[in-house]
Amino acid sequence: MTANKTKWVRLGDYIEEVDERNSEGVDYPFYGINKDKNFMPTVADTNNIDNTKYKLVTQGTFVFSGMQTGRDVCIRIALKSEDNVFLISPAYTTFRVKRKHELTPLYLYMQFIRFEMDRYGWFLSDGSIRSNLDWDRFCDIQIPLPSMEVQRELVATYEGLKRLAEDNEALIAPLTEACQAFIVDCKRQYPSVPLGDYIEEVDERNTEGKYSIEDVMGISTDKTFIVTKANMDGVSVLNYKVVSPRVFAYVADTSRRGDKIALALNTSSQSYLISSIYSTFRAVGELLPEYLYILLSRGDFDRYARFNSWGSARETFSWEELCRVQIPLPPLEVQQSIVNLYHCIEEAKSIAREARERLTTLCPALIRYAIDA
Repeated sequence: MTANKTKWVRLGDYIEEVDERNSEGVDYPFYGINKDKNFMPTVADTNNIDNTKYKLVTQGTFVFSGMQTGRDVCIRIALKSEDNVFLISPAYTTFRVKRKHELTPLYLYMQFIRFEMDRYGWFLSDGSIRSNLDWDRFCDIQIPLPSMEVQRELVATYEGLKRLAEDNEALIAPLTEACQAFIVDCKRQYPSVPLGDYIEEVDERNTEGKYSIEDVMGISTDKTFIVTKANMDGVSVLNYKVVSPRVFAYVADTSRRGDKIALALNTSSQSYLISSIYSTFRAVGELLPEYLYILLSRGDFDRYARFNSWGSARETFSWEELCRVQIPLPPLEVQQSIVNLYHCIEEAKSIAREARERLTTLCPALIRYAIDA
């Protein structure tokens, strides 16, 4: 077997601890680090705190906490890449790469966003009473150190995918605000109509057994269909309702659902099965089902449905109450414009989510490449 050329080095030989305090008492924001290895605004009460004792975190600084590494199977660590300054608890350890001509900070950070490294940290913390990863043991960790050329190549690959996620995440908020503003404007410009004039109940059953248990879905309060959590062993689905494409389904029972109504629109090209106790309906006339779905996904509709749910032991939002809901009805082309904007939001979310998911598998692959380079 031919040995690869990548050398393994002791981490402590390439980093140095820094301890820069906010001695001038500048009013910088307080931050912490989470298990996702990101900085976040602190949840601690910072009123009446002497911030001169807190550490400054500047660009290129790592923040490390070895506390509860064994308990959480996670090495809490983050790298400050932006040029703003914030404060971190003095309980955290701050350090920098001291040999940047041999080790790039982001390549080092990539070492610690792998579950393999978290498990190794858990292993190293086993000897601690509190399952902490002590600084000395942290410094003794061995990491693969390829050439700077390889490091830069791996970092560029990682940053490209991370930037794709961040760019699309940055689009979500402004697009969502624009979509909501569009709907509010519709309420001002166009007449409100009772929803019952533009929807009709659907009651298609699986009586011929065309669909099976594998087609059974549930409905979440996030307004999506989800794989059913019910135990389907030995259950006949012949009486289950069929939800065809562009058909809505909702759960009339609003009790114990966090003040949200479970509702979904089948936007796929296949049909689903749902429990016979659920309600199904479709949009008719001059109403696009996708536009209606956007309206019914808003928080104000959840609040309306909860307020207008009736019953004693179990409160329900009946079909009659749903039909009484007033909605703005703009022309079809305006509805389609809102739907198009909504699709842009969903696409941005999908791209960002997929990029984040790929990052979790990309880093281990990149480090493996570094080892074999």
